[in-house]
Amino acid sequence: MDENSLKPDKEPPVSAEDCNTEILPLTTLSHEQPFKDSEIRISDFNIISTATSQFRDKHFPQASDKQWNSWRWQIQNSYTQFNKLSEVIDVSTIDDLDFLTKSRKLPLRITPYYASLLNNSRNDYAIAKSVVPSKLELIVSEGEESDPLHEDSMCPIPNLVHRYPDRTLMISTGFCSVYCRYCTRSHMVLKDKKHYGTKAWEKSIEYIKNNPNVRDVVISGGDPLTMNDKHLEFLLSSLRAIPHVEIIRIGTKVPMVLPQRITKTLVKMLKKYHPLYMSIHATHPDEITPEVTEAVTRLADGGLVLGSQTVLLKGVNDSVETMKLLMQKLLKIRIRPYYIYQCDPIPGSSHFRTPVSKGLEIIQGLRGHTSGYGVPHYVIDAPGGGGKVPLLPEYYQGREGDYVIMKNFEGKTYRYYDPIE
Repeated sequence: MDENSLKPDKEPPVSAEDCNTEILPLTTLSHEQPFKDSEIRISDFNIISTATSQFRDKHFPQASDKQWNSWRWQIQNSYTQFNKLSEVIDVSTIDDLDFLTKSRKLPLRITPYYASLLNNSRNDYAIAKSVVPSKLELIVSEGEESDPLHEDSMCPIPNLVHRYPDRTLMISTGFCSVYCRYCTRSHMVLKDKKHYGTKAWEKSIEYIKNNPNVRDVVISGGDPLTMNDKHLEFLLSSLRAIPHVEIIRIGTKVPMVLPQRITKTLVKMLKKYHPLYMSIHATHPDEITPEVTEAVTRLADGGLVLGSQTVLLKGVNDSVETMKLLMQKLLKIRIRPYYIYQCDPIPGSSHFRTPVSKGLEIIQGLRGHTSGYGVPHYVIDAPGGGGKVPLLPEYYQGREGDYVIMKNFEGKTYRYYDPIE
């Protein structure tokens, strides 16, 4: 796909040349509406659940099916201000609401679809906690830093992280359709970045071309699926044209928060670039709705290999039962649970972080108590750039002579004959 074939698009970036200059204000005081000049096209996504329909009737009574099912309309009409969000959730228990409403340090963005999951809930509802700003985010604790994984120091060129020998991670955009309160790359959002576009990717693509050891490329962000089809295809086709790139992965939360983005046209385009993997950020079992099931089914039917990534969050998903239900629901819609992450120590995240022992307790509560396919890896992304370190409960208990001593999922001890040679 030639870059010159990319015609200007009405959605950001307006053109490839503008990709580094156009800025999208993302703070809670912003009145900016991305895609406000875009034509609302007829979408082939037509699933609206009963609960979502009731929410739309109440909060967006003028929105037609065509508008609601348009991913551009969803982003354009996202909740970016507390006074509007207060129509959806009970804000009476939020401490110092006036401060949060005026704060420029705590950007807010929630799509109308995802807001429908919060309808009539309190701010302490699990999903609400993950996306609604809190003053606790302004409390910086020991060990926290804006770039805890030291990704900036591992960028041989801007927006390309090369931490592992055979893998690179491309930061394709700084824009997300929903802002998670615990995001590792929240320092990017605070810089008010937006879609980077084709010009910004040229050096990354050239670097990968010139490094034959790179066989696996992760397209991340921000969220790559907030880009339009033409720009996403430009990136995929450029990477697939590199002979030594064997695997391309897309990291995204869009299927969970903006399922309308997964159109048949998008899937048809993605199918051209197999083997293509997708790591989907899933937080809570309540996210698995009819809309999400339809979106994920389209991706799976399109041949994409789907895995999940879940951040362990205090008060959101930090129980065996909640995590088990999430993993089981993911398997039912053909997403293989892949990682549970210990929450990264970004500034203001201490209220989200659980003790490491909680993560081990959850893995122990999954292993042997649900399908093996439903047991993800529990990892800490080591601060300072050490990469992902997997943690397991102590099943291996040591040796007694020619026997290995081990415990099973029930805590019972067993001996395995393993003579020392």
